[in-house]
Amino acid sequence: MSDPTVGSMATTPPAEQPTVAGGTAPPDSGLPANAKRDQPRGLLGDAWMDLRRKPLFWISASIILLFLVMAAFPSLFTSVDPTQGDLARSRVEPSGDAWFGYDVQGRDVYARVIYGARASILVAVLATLGTVLIGGAIGILSGFWGGWVDALLSRVADVFFGLPFVLGAIVILTTFNKPGSGNSYVKIVSLVLFSLIILGWPVSMRIMRSSVLATKQADYIMAARALGAGSGRIIMKHLLPNTLAPLLVYSTILVGSFIGAEATLSFLGVGLQSPVVSWGVMISETRDWVRVSPFLLFFPATFLVIAVLAFVMLGEAVREALDPKLR
Repeated sequence: MSDPTVGSMATTPPAEQPTVAGGTAPPDSGLPANAKRDQPRGLLGDAWMDLRRKPLFWISASIILLFLVMAAFPSLFTSVDPTQGDLARSRVEPSGDAWFGYDVQGRDVYARVIYGARASILVAVLATLGTVLIGGAIGILSGFWGGWVDALLSRVADVFFGLPFVLGAIVILTTFNKPGSGNSYVKIVSLVLFSLIILGWPVSMRIMRSSVLATKQADYIMAARALGAGSGRIIMKHLLPNTLAPLLVYSTILVGSFIGAEATLSFLGVGLQSPVVSWGVMISETRDWVRVSPFLLFFPATFLVIAVLAFVMLGEAVREALDPKLR
């Protein structure tokens, strides 16, 4: 006698599976029909999520944004001509008419501080871009090819490492930018940029080289080689995106360092010179009046220190976000 349940079990249709985004979901997924699966985040996505929770990042980024707006649109902060002076108000102390007072030539210190952000930040940003691009390109070639290419490029970098930064910059600038030579604004800025880049690229080169040496033996690089990928494709598609994080952190801090370097060279009289308005030039012009009129030094130096600290703090926040060990 046959079991009646066998026929009923054979004819019972299978239970209909829930679908997600047009496909069949596992029975135990518990996802609604209109649910979307989260896409995995990469390194930059994880870093951004971490940065959003850091007050240090928002404070430093806000200060930097303020300085960038100040450099790009100084007329939003003052309508006074920073080069217009009147000797009758020489070294007049801060008041309601002039918040930061007047300098030796009777020029508004507040207006000069606002307009001084343009030259200082412009030089620092352009020098950082040049340093990172040149040093990063040499570093990635040195680390990727190895052998005699790595040895040659590393020895060239060692030569520049042996040059003291300030002394090397003084030699370069005094050779091509002699005081009283009447060089144009563009030429002076170009010479300062050249000296900063030519003396600063070895650090970027070593950072990128170390990053490439630690990455080029990874499994995905080996897989790309096995699939027949050329050197250019491996560098651009695989090495470069995975080795940029340390250089990105360094470049953020380097902007602040170059702001201070420009001020140092200008104070020594070999960097930017009047009538260029920059924080370094303003500090240089107050060297003989610090004791009798300290406010002439205080305001440009304060803006300089705040700008440098903002970029350094941003670099520290980015470093912690990009390094999983520090999270």
